[in-house]
Amino acid sequence: MAGSNCTQATEFILAGFTEAPATQVAQFLLFLLTYLVTILGNLGMIALIRVSPLLHSPMYYFLGNLAFVNLCTSTIITPRMLAGVVLGKKGITYAGCMTQVFTFDMFGMAECFLLATMAYDRYVAVCHPLLYPLVMSPERCSWLVTGSYLLGLTNSVGETIGMSSLFFCISSTVDLFFCDISLLISLSTSDTTLSRVILRTSSSLLGVPSILVVLVSYVAIISTVLGISSAEGKRKAFSTCASHLTTVSTFYGALMFMYLIPRSDTSRGGDKWAAVLYTVVTPMLNPLIYSLRNQEVKEAWRR
Repeated sequence: MAGSNCTQATEFILAGFTEAPATQVAQFLLFLLTYLVTILGNLGMIALIRVSPLLHSPMYYFLGNLAFVNLCTSTIITPRMLAGVVLGKKGITYAGCMTQVFTFDMFGMAECFLLATMAYDRYVAVCHPLLYPLVMSPERCSWLVTGSYLLGLTNSVGETIGMSSLFFCISSTVDLFFCDISLLISLSTSDTTLSRVILRTSSSLLGVPSILVVLVSYVAIISTVLGISSAEGKRKAFSTCASHLTTVSTFYGALMFMYLIPRSDTSRGGDKWAAVLYTVVTPMLNPLIYSLRNQEVKEAWRR
């Protein structure tokens, strides 16, 4: 029975990585550098897209929103982790943990749909270029971005409501550096059926369709590109998708490695470096990927 042998937790302990002082210093410097690059890269990308006429197109409108989501995702996780290393405090209040779950799940799901939207944008550009101005009109682009945020909000509201009824013992330790919803559910001493149903339902109804949109879009793109006779035409078509495909591969690769590889409930967060790739490294890489691989972005930076 929940609460019969323990007291309701008012805070959680985030295990982090290591207790060794020398290693902690190295990790702090590494994560601080990563966060600074993330902030500068994503803010720079947002500013560049706003001021450069070269980048006033649907693809870069979506990219600007992706940069904003990456900025928020990293800020939700990394500063708290850095403060914990500096201050030696591993505790996070119950309210703080629930807030982290809510915001991280919201922006995480919004990113899934933004990536799906960008894949659909590339599909229209490559497979139906004559219809592109009509299909990807400014109004439709605005609705697609707004829908991504609303679906992310819907996901986080549902999962947080499911979490609110759970009971946790005062000694609860999260074997990770942030409050991950799947680990929190496994730590609860009360009935977790509702929370697990909500988590699986949201993953099925929201996460799976976004992945399918990406897969179907790229199957159609590859089929169309293979039908192009000239090598130069194929190169140009693939070049318009290379940056997005790299971003999708990094994001979903880390996400699937973290959540879909079978583990026992108590070791779901066992591979902390997969979580680092998903929550810390990917938001840093996205603006770098587009800056290094996209000729229009390079030209905008040069100007």
